[in-house]
Amino acid sequence: MKRKTTYWALCIIAISMAALTAYDFNKQNSEVVVYTPASTGITTNLLYPTLVPDRIILNLTNDPTHSVAVNWRTDTTVIQSKAQVAAATHGPEFLKNIRDIKANRELLTHKPENDPEVSAAYHSAIIDGLEPGAKYVYRVGSEDYWSEWFQITMPEPEKKISFVYFGDAQTNVKSMWSRVIRQSYAAIPDVDFMLHAGDLINRHDRDIEWGEWFHAGSFIHAMVPSVMTPGNHEYKDVVLSPQWKKQFNLPSNGPKGIEELEETCYQVNYPNLKIISLDGEQIDESEEFRNAQRDWVDSILTHDPRQWTAITFHYPMFSTKPNRDNVKLREEFKPIFDKHKVDIVLQGHDHAYGRGFVKNEVEGVNVKDQIYGTVYVVSVSGPKQYEVSDDPWMDRRAANTQLFQIITIEGEKLSYGAYTATGELYDAFDLLKSANKPNKMINEIPDIKERTELKK
Repeated sequence: MKRKTTYWALCIIAISMAALTAYDFNKQNSEVVVYTPASTGITTNLLYPTLVPDRIILNLTNDPTHSVAVNWRTDTTVIQSKAQVAAATHGPEFLKNIRDIKANRELLTHKPENDPEVSAAYHSAIIDGLEPGAKYVYRVGSEDYWSEWFQITMPEPEKKISFVYFGDAQTNVKSMWSRVIRQSYAAIPDVDFMLHAGDLINRHDRDIEWGEWFHAGSFIHAMVPSVMTPGNHEYKDVVLSPQWKKQFNLPSNGPKGIEELEETCYQVNYPNLKIISLDGEQIDESEEFRNAQRDWVDSILTHDPRQWTAITFHYPMFSTKPNRDNVKLREEFKPIFDKHKVDIVLQGHDHAYGRGFVKNEVEGVNVKDQIYGTVYVVSVSGPKQYEVSDDPWMDRRAANTQLFQIITIEGEKLSYGAYTATGELYDAFDLLKSANKPNKMINEIPDIKERTELKK
């Protein structure tokens, strides 16, 4: 009897040890989905890094026709990593002409409130020396732990440039925003970049939410460069998400000498298009940083203009939500936009859709004019929805609708289409540009009833 008791006791101990070992292994390597405490409902394959690169993302650089920035994440045991790039070929012969690019490495250990602590190594590299219109393959990793080879095509802005613009994703990102970014890629797989107007996630520092955002975009993030401006949900108490500068590799060419605005307020320059990101939260919270951004955007539009200008920031210049009005933002920045005849402003925050063509005059800021002005857009791509107002500045509006917008610039014409999550065209217009003349608006709104009812 004693032998049987000892035998079963040893079996129980062995099984327990095996279970603990398996848990630790899975926690580090994510080969099997393991759930953390039920109160979080978090799976390790979205949370914990491994030796294999994950959360791979391309960002636009200062020179987006000749280079791309790439970031990825591993566990902290990976010390040296790199990107490899080659000209794409019809078969595997590109492997004979690989160029190595050494990556930078940063560590981050962070424990959000009520979530597990996560330690990760974040890697970044600039893949440069690329040619407009050429096709390349690249991968990232180290030693025996590599990503797949991704194929990318460099833009040819002299011919045409297209990008997708998203308003807030913010909540239910894995389950309900994923279909929007994937539908946008299905609609225009050869898009040049994607632009996110803030509130990518809901709580600024939750690694699981960032994991869901990367999961939703999956390989799209690694094949189509992104630019993003922070929203209020990327901040807490005026402190930017600790993951922001680690997991993204955005230009640091904003107002000089202000660290707080690096990689949140910046510009990207194509030969015919200037994209400007303003940090809306810092505009709202800090007079110093508001003034710095105002003076900076005035300066770059004066001394380094492009044929087309698109500006993005999170808080709307003109709101779509009833009883919400960002007067200070409009007072400080609309005169600058009017002065430089900014073409289009892309915003989020209000969780409804609105688009209007607003006259470039300081007086009568709600006056619409169909022959010149700036187009202001507020949009939402995630499932969190607010009521939409009936303010007169809007030519088209929507509630209870997840959308993405495709913007294409070809010569003297900017074409815009707003699509619902199912891929249905909901709003459209063309802007026509002539030398020394104001833009002309041609509305092409489809014959579909406005979706103005908020359904809960």
